[in-house]
Amino acid sequence: MSTQPVKFYQTGTFTVGNRLLAPEQRSVQSRTDRSNSLNSGHRACQGCGEALGARYAVDAAMRATDGQLIAANATGCLEVFSTPYPETSWQLPWIHSLFGNTAAVGTGIAAALKVKGKNNVRVIAQGGDGGTTDIGFGCLSGMFERNDDVLYICYDNEAYMNTGVQRSSATPHAARTATTMAVGEEPGATFGQGKNLPRIAMAHEIPYVATATVADLRDLEAKVEKAMSVRGARYLHVLVPCPLGWGAASEDTIRLARLARETGIFPVFEAERGEVTAVTKIRRRMPVEEYLKPQKRFVHLFGKPGRPEVVARLQAEADRNIRRFGLLDEVEV
Repeated sequence: MSTQPVKFYQTGTFTVGNRLLAPEQRSVQSRTDRSNSLNSGHRACQGCGEALGARYAVDAAMRATDGQLIAANATGCLEVFSTPYPETSWQLPWIHSLFGNTAAVGTGIAAALKVKGKNNVRVIAQGGDGGTTDIGFGCLSGMFERNDDVLYICYDNEAYMNTGVQRSSATPHAARTATTMAVGEEPGATFGQGKNLPRIAMAHEIPYVATATVADLRDLEAKVEKAMSVRGARYLHVLVPCPLGWGAASEDTIRLARLARETGIFPVFEAERGEVTAVTKIRRRMPVEEYLKPQKRFVHLFGKPGRPEVVARLQAEADRNIRRFGLLDEVEV
């Protein structure tokens, strides 16, 4: 007869859906009164980081506003898999904008609510990295410059996944996409190109900017709730791995998001009025190879002959992030 060890969970930890915590300490998703704003029945891929991130983020915003929330949503994966006509998985007032004007639509909604005197109703605008860093960049910058009372959430899966995995300005260097082939002296996305939207948002000196990943959903919820406690323009940039576009196993979504943080590739921090106010320290520093190898979009960097010099350049980028944001307690990196 086979035996199986019994697992005991310690009270006070975040295990088993927080059921052992006091109700007031539980995350939004572990509460029975959660809104399920993005409900079941959508058509996201298995292991989709964007679906996970959006569910937690929007539910946290709903809780922070007592359900008084309107969402504007750019064209992209999140819109396509959640609203195939005539169906929808959204359970809140939700408006589909064009690919590039989500921030402007969110601004219009906020302005209309202000005119009507409905100051208790809040607005979020959301989109992927393509609709944020590229097509919607002008509208987003305008929203920041005017300090419109909108929380913009970018779900960054680092390419145009909905239309065939084309490069965006958030695609990491050396990554293979449909438009950045793994050939030539600089295979994949070219070094020296791209945009760092969280830092650009900070340059506008708006009230609140933060980054998060789907590897720490309590952190994501807390940052959304903090953002909703602030008036004016706010920006949240969430790393959401895409198994299809990254060429990764669907069960590795959380693992890759955690490795992005632990390598320094994706710094997790908060900023107010252009100044960094808090960072999530790296608990166990990992080399970038651990993050790159599980992804087929970087497979050309390994094996024979491999491109160790390119991996070294990516490691240097991670090291610079660690120094810039103080992600390690060590003085030197």
